[in-house]
Amino acid sequence: MLKCCIMERLQKLLAAAGYGSRRACEEIISQGRVSVNGKQAHLGQSADPAHDTITVDGARLRLTAKHTYIIINKPYGIVSTLFDEMGRKTVRDLIPLEGQLAPVGRLDAHSTGLLLLTDDGDLTNRLTHPRYQHEKEYHVFVVGWPAPEALARWQRGINLPDFDSHTRDGGHTAPAHVDIMHVERDPDTNQEGTWLRVVMREGRKRQIRRVAALLGHPVRKLVRVRIGPLQLGNLKPGQWRHVTSKELEQLKQEVSEQGKPRKSKTKKD
Repeated sequence: MLKCCIMERLQKLLAAAGYGSRRACEEIISQGRVSVNGKQAHLGQSADPAHDTITVDGARLRLTAKHTYIIINKPYGIVSTLFDEMGRKTVRDLIPLEGQLAPVGRLDAHSTGLLLLTDDGDLTNRLTHPRYQHEKEYHVFVVGWPAPEALARWQRGINLPDFDSHTRDGGHTAPAHVDIMHVERDPDTNQEGTWLRVVMREGRKRQIRRVAALLGHPVRKLVRVRIGPLQLGNLKPGQWRHVTSKELEQLKQEVSEQGKPRKSKTKKD
């Protein structure tokens, strides 16, 4: 009697094994790092993990039954990827645990703060897919003192040019909540600036930095302090901890409630 094969797209299998979102897993496949039964895989390919030998960078794919959830305070200068072509230290290097933990979303090397890592591919996909807009909070130090008019423009949304010719993410930004926390002098540059609290639901590449620069107040420091119910708390740069069962329950409940994507209203700038 023939055994029934359960075929799944490779990017879905990689995501379930903790290699990141499905889009990130598509990049891994495109880079030629995945093989099925000894042959290099291609986008769109399916496989049966029960019968096929699937490898990533030469290591056999192993689907995780019980998932791990970690939050870390990403330090300045650390990249939030699993692999860096320039050989820079990655956030994964800071967590001495076994398993295929992948960052959920990214913070650029010059930004710090809360980053979630997990091997739960389904949760990663729901938290990073652009259709599902989860609330994130940042504390942002900008040059100068933004006028009320500038903050109002930021809150309404502004027309943002594409990041570059390869990143087509321009257009009108979604509404955000922006308010002033306090004014201080930056000890590193001796410049006076303003700490802002920014709460937003979308995440284009370096969006906060790009918006602030367009408004004439370049960012000098950026710290993410919250993702949905997950709080940075008193974690120091480089410190990490497991997500508590209560936090995980709240996060999954939020993901469940986001079953229908939010529709952002666009207004003229």
